[in-house]
Amino acid sequence: MKKMIKPERLHQGDKVAIISLSSGMLGDKQFLHKYYLGKERLEEVFELEVVAMPHALKGSSYLYEHPEKRAEDWMEACADPSIKAIITAIGGDDGVRLLPYVDFTVLRKYPKIFLGYSDTTIHHLMMHKAGVVSFYGPALMSDFAEYGAMSEYTVTAIKEVLFDSKAPINIEKCPYWQKRGIAWSEENMDKQSERLPDTKGYETLQGEEAVRGRLIGGCIDAFPMYCGTAAWPEAGQWDDTILFLETSPDCPAPEFLTYYLRGLGAQGILETAHGIIVGKPCRERYYDEYKSVYRKILKEFGREDLPVLYNVNFGHCAPIGILPYGVECELDVTQKKITLCEDCVI
Repeated sequence: MKKMIKPERLHQGDKVAIISLSSGMLGDKQFLHKYYLGKERLEEVFELEVVAMPHALKGSSYLYEHPEKRAEDWMEACADPSIKAIITAIGGDDGVRLLPYVDFTVLRKYPKIFLGYSDTTIHHLMMHKAGVVSFYGPALMSDFAEYGAMSEYTVTAIKEVLFDSKAPINIEKCPYWQKRGIAWSEENMDKQSERLPDTKGYETLQGEEAVRGRLIGGCIDAFPMYCGTAAWPEAGQWDDTILFLETSPDCPAPEFLTYYLRGLGAQGILETAHGIIVGKPCRERYYDEYKSVYRKILKEFGREDLPVLYNVNFGHCAPIGILPYGVECELDVTQKKITLCEDCVI
């Protein structure tokens, strides 16, 4: 894998841009309060200056009709020297429609911290194809604008990875998880999602040795939508990696996860991977069933030796941390440790 370009780290006072690359719901009247709450958190908790890109708040209907405007915001945020980081509003289901309008040269020429998850996986893969480190982590609406109070687990991850970034960085297990069943409306802004003890901790599904590899992954049930596009990593880019895989709030049935993983195996991706980090399933749906699927598919492809760590805090089960694409990681399933081996930013 070619050497990845790292963006500059964040400092207090830096300007960050909010963009809507998939769903445009941030600009819908009933959700606009989420923008102001997230903006307030970024300003007060992290002491950052916040700007919304010109089309970020245009709403769902407009942005659905104009994927080119979503991409335009992204390219402008990249090229603007005053903007130090780009934070996505939320995921969605059609971020892949930006592909014809994205200039990979711009992504590479102006490396910026890029943060988000879910359908934003496709935009991370675009960054990866351009050779730039990006960060699978909190989005504005779901995490920065969390009702009640922002999770300290997520706050700590942002500071450790994007501000301080002094390797080695251990990705600790959060001792609780959140149900997040509160409807998004202004009247619920003071309510806090229920926090439940996470008594399971990190779980070793298989493997014994400590391994290293460069991180790559995302929301696995969106992979079929991206596979074969110009953003999908070429065969060699999957070599010697540690995959991080998680599932969406659709909570795909175990047989669908079987198909997704079997597809990765058929492409040779499981054969060349050094390890897998699996996110906690959303709402813990199919928690045990998914474990059985991973073991079954890895056995099919002769990878019963592959180290797999389960129940990790990223993706769709809050609270979440950050996993950086293209950064070297050590996965030790015996000690149940995940360590970022290098600074993630410069």
